[in-house]
Amino acid sequence: MVHSTWGDWFVREEIEAADPGDGVVGWYLGCNGFVLRSASTTIYVDPYFGDGDPPNIVRMIPVPIDPSDASECDAVLVTHEHIDHMHPPSYGPLVNDLDADLYAPAASYESPDYDGDLDAPDEQKHVIAAGETFEVGDFTVHVRGANDPDAIEPVSYVVEHDSGTFLHAGDSRPAVEAFPEIAAEFDVDVGALAFGSVGNIYEPESGHGERTRWYMDENQVIEAANQLELDRLLPTHHDMWQGVGADPKVLHEHATSFRYPRVLDVPHVGCAFRLDEPGIQRMGALDGR
Repeated sequence: MVHSTWGDWFVREEIEAADPGDGVVGWYLGCNGFVLRSASTTIYVDPYFGDGDPPNIVRMIPVPIDPSDASECDAVLVTHEHIDHMHPPSYGPLVNDLDADLYAPAASYESPDYDGDLDAPDEQKHVIAAGETFEVGDFTVHVRGANDPDAIEPVSYVVEHDSGTFLHAGDSRPAVEAFPEIAAEFDVDVGALAFGSVGNIYEPESGHGERTRWYMDENQVIEAANQLELDRLLPTHHDMWQGVGADPKVLHEHATSFRYPRVLDVPHVGCAFRLDEPGIQRMGALDGR
């Protein structure tokens, strides 16, 4: 079960009430989740509305959406098999109730970090791999490589629209081959990269914290942003889990001596952004509301 901290207000009155016009508006859902919405198409990327696994993995931020309250979704994109990316309770209502298609690498279906049913009709499950391209409404989605040593089969998504290009790299670290290849192929307007710290995650079996690195530190994030030649960087994941949090404000200092990113936009859960202009908009502020 998913229990939204904010009821149905955010998805009904913020996301689905927005008018993107000729462009694309995106919202940060916390963890590594996003919604991208054009005038005709809505895509969820790595939605996760679970609580974690207390006391082992403890969610520190609100759950903004109960997916059963959503009324618009054309596709769900999954970057890899970890439960906070491939989470049936989070994508299930979008796929089953709204007939959205589910796109994920083979390992996400074959070896998910989830013990229950994958909760998606076979005809709506699509197996993707790096190098492939497919269409979702007025978006073109390119599947490209990633470097996540903790995942079996990680991918990145480059989502193209007439108004701009969005990259979601999942939990990738710097990727010496895949990311420069993406930069050579695409002019990425906005890129989401997972940022965190080396910290302690409580392990019930041992009864104490275990040294853990899941995401990029500040130096690696800027390294990856330069490999990708990002115009704008959105750091994610840094506030999600107790024990591996980080302060994204430090990225300003690390980015100043490098060419990329041109702009650093730090979203909080629920913040919106447009592909064609810099800046983060707080809830209730989109289009001046």
